[in-house]
Amino acid sequence: MANSTSTALHSASSRTLDLEVKDAHLIFDSIWNQLESEYELKNLRFPKEIFWLNGAPGAGKGTQTNFIMKFRDLTAPPIVVSSLLKSPEAVRMMDAGLMVGDQEVTSLLFKKLLDPVCQSGAVLDGYPRTHVQVLCLKLLYQKLKDLRDLSSQNPLTQPFDLPVFHLIVLFIDEAESVRRQLDRGQGILKHNEQVRKSGMGRLVEVRKTDLAEEAARDRYRTFKEITYKSLQTLREVFHYHYINAHGTVGEVQNRIVDELRYQSSLELNEKTYDLMSAIPIASHLLVHSRQRLVKRLDDYERFHAELFKLTVDLLKNKFVPIIERHSISGMTYINSEDPIFQDPMALAMVIDVFSERGFHCAVDVRIRVVPDRIDPQNYKILCRKEKSYRFKIKFTGSEIRRDR
Repeated sequence: MANSTSTALHSASSRTLDLEVKDAHLIFDSIWNQLESEYELKNLRFPKEIFWLNGAPGAGKGTQTNFIMKFRDLTAPPIVVSSLLKSPEAVRMMDAGLMVGDQEVTSLLFKKLLDPVCQSGAVLDGYPRTHVQVLCLKLLYQKLKDLRDLSSQNPLTQPFDLPVFHLIVLFIDEAESVRRQLDRGQGILKHNEQVRKSGMGRLVEVRKTDLAEEAARDRYRTFKEITYKSLQTLREVFHYHYINAHGTVGEVQNRIVDELRYQSSLELNEKTYDLMSAIPIASHLLVHSRQRLVKRLDDYERFHAELFKLTVDLLKNKFVPIIERHSISGMTYINSEDPIFQDPMALAMVIDVFSERGFHCAVDVRIRVVPDRIDPQNYKILCRKEKSYRFKIKFTGSEIRRDR
């Protein structure tokens, strides 16, 4: 009996999932047709970049929205999905910790994104939250991609830029989420009480789920079991930023900065970005750079021991005395014509040795044309080329305090 019940539940679940997928297509097609009818296809211009901000209840979406806007220099007011839903039915559903209808949410949101004030970029708080909404977002991206491809094939049409979608997920565990929700609720109650007593300030609406522990847990579990699982399916589609939202506001903001530090993909069109992507990102070069440096130095000693020893001896006897005389300024230039540098590996060794010792070293190879002799046949001056090597070495200088 248990097996038959389990099978029936699984079958019902499969039918629900199939229906959900079909509903997503129906919902999206209906909304898109309405948008085309209302705005005309040529006017369906979505923001250049869109940050889809999501996260567990109490993870700090409201707090970090303004930070992301400032970091990316966005001027459009943030779009908070919950504020778009002001219908009585939507309010009743939210008070019960339930989701509002996918079609209503998606339709309101897409129209909001077409507002000209959002053209340079927008931050959205609270979408997508359901599997259907995730599918609608995928369908939107694919539709915009198709329009971009069509416009690129027809030089007579206006270019259609493909927006860059960034999905940011702020995550905290259940215990922290419940604690923050209840703390928020108590904080709002105290604020409202002071407003009533003093007559100063404005009352703040408090979520019913912020006042009861079980309701707060239910809200978190809804996020974890429905929203979070659905969001993970977007990892392979958009830029996906998973942010650990535990800790102070400043700590979380530092993590966001680390995730969003390199943003060329937002300023450049896709072809330009693809062409430049062969050049490594500076911050990526730092990853494991110490380990690679150590390996190179060990390989010098192992496979090129004689050249490595000669190079180190040259640095010790010729370079270091000059560097010591510039210990206050923290920078010096050293010129050398030593024949050891005719081997390019010796130059690499110098840079790596100084790097391991905490110096910043760069080398410039200079070629000088020097008169050598006169050709007896035509009396022309014959010249030879001489190479010289100019090393720029920087380090932390000494700060000398002078009291008067």
